Amino acid sequence: MEKPREPISIWYFVGLILTVYGILIAGAGLYDLLAGVKRQTVLAELHAGVWWGGLLIVLGVIYLRFFSPGRRKRQKGIGE
Repeated sequence: MEKPREPISIWYFVGLILTVYGILIAGAGLYDLLAGVKRQTVLAELHAGVWWGGLLIVLGVIYLRFFSPGRRKRQKGIGE
């Protein structure tokens, strides 16, 4: 008899979305920084897109790591 498949956690998809958005935001921020695009916003010299994009990438990778679909099987196998 086959074992029932474990459902994928919603937090895995949250991590995937955070990572994709982080890559897009950081990419746009880096393009602005390297191409010399000048934005007329308050504190534009801090390059918030690069910082927020990097933060989203880090958080997304953490979520992907801890909520990956095969993680529970690997953890159960260690303690048995």
